[in-house]
Amino acid sequence: MSSSKVNRRVGLVRTGNRDLMKEINLSIVLNLIRVQGPLSRTDIARLSGLSVGAVSGLTGELLASGFIREVGAGQSRNGRHPVLLALNPQAGFVVGIKLTEQSIVAAVTDLEAAVVHWRLEPENDLQNPEKAIAAIIRTVEAALKESAVPPSRVMGLGIALAGVIDSQDAVCYYSPILGWRQVQLAQPIEDRLHLPVYVENDVNTLTMAEQWFGAGRDFPHFLMVTIGRGIGMGVVANGQFYRGSIGGAGEFGHITLQPDGPRCGCGKSGCVEALAADPAIVRMARAAVESGKQTIMTQEARRTGQLTFDHVAQAANQGDKVAQEILAEAGRWLGLGLSHLVNLFNPQLIVLSGEGTRMGDARIESARQTMQEHIFDRLDGSIDLVVKPMGEEAWARGAACMVLGELFKHPINRDHRPGLPLGVA
Repeated sequence: MSSSKVNRRVGLVRTGNRDLMKEINLSIVLNLIRVQGPLSRTDIARLSGLSVGAVSGLTGELLASGFIREVGAGQSRNGRHPVLLALNPQAGFVVGIKLTEQSIVAAVTDLEAAVVHWRLEPENDLQNPEKAIAAIIRTVEAALKESAVPPSRVMGLGIALAGVIDSQDAVCYYSPILGWRQVQLAQPIEDRLHLPVYVENDVNTLTMAEQWFGAGRDFPHFLMVTIGRGIGMGVVANGQFYRGSIGGAGEFGHITLQPDGPRCGCGKSGCVEALAADPAIVRMARAAVESGKQTIMTQEARRTGQLTFDHVAQAANQGDKVAQEILAEAGRWLGLGLSHLVNLFNPQLIVLSGEGTRMGDARIESARQTMQEHIFDRLDGSIDLVVKPMGEEAWARGAACMVLGELFKHPINRDHRPGLPLGVA
């Protein structure tokens, strides 16, 4: 085990059992209020198993710290109306960063992940880690200034990017989009901004946001699959987010479906991504135009000098049969891959998201049909497939949700770096 991992585990040691028990009880009360509130003190005692006296003391501390607030009176059978308590979302803020090939997206959110401000900053030198770190710092500082959120009320920063990420050591092992290998992101940014910094795969952060606030909130077993320039996946099993041994779980886009198929960006051939992602659709469209097929896309290629995914999707929406068949072909490969996921994970829900879901319905419908055709018998009736197009802001919000997840995590499982005041989370 690396020294940094050992040091982080040391952070779990408390000065005494009494301090640890108090921290656990504060976390229990705060999370009950966050998830099920508004609640009265009597409700909290009943749900937590703590005594009314203990709850009174704990909620008093939470009120004094500003993390919960009184929001009115509840109903009572005895004439006296109990005071209801709720999370105060403005008690603190977090920042989420999403790195793309040529831009940085920042979102400032409150403790309920409501975005109070976001900005997109074009950047040309993100392939250089040192320049990328400097650009992240500039973007965070600019976003906080524009949002008018005092830096003293910011509780952490989350950074999301494509690739294999060791979230515990905050190291990017490999990012094919940025060309990074073994890049330590957190420490130099923490030193400059004086904030705890978390780094995670971008699809994973989107999955966390879906688990906390989206369609996955009521499902202990679900998958998030993103479609766009690449294809990625996040996994929630038994209500727990799953990263794998080194943070590489969920590389669905690099499952081989056609060993002699087209070359993938990862260097292998016939991956789901090489067959079904947006670049695969553009490749098929160019081949169709070059072969002389009658299609609206020929006009677009002559007019603009290039073809894009948007050109294909727009042509399909106008009834172009060639474009529709290209999207359907990509959808068939995607659906075949999804059927493997269903057979492996038996999820209750699959959420399809990413920029590739905003256009090109023919791909999604073809994927849905193919998935159903190849699912193992008796598994097809227990799964929902939900399509949720999301923009850049949602990815940055996902990175912010990663920080919120750490803030509200049970003390025993928490990384020692961040923390709400009073050791609440």
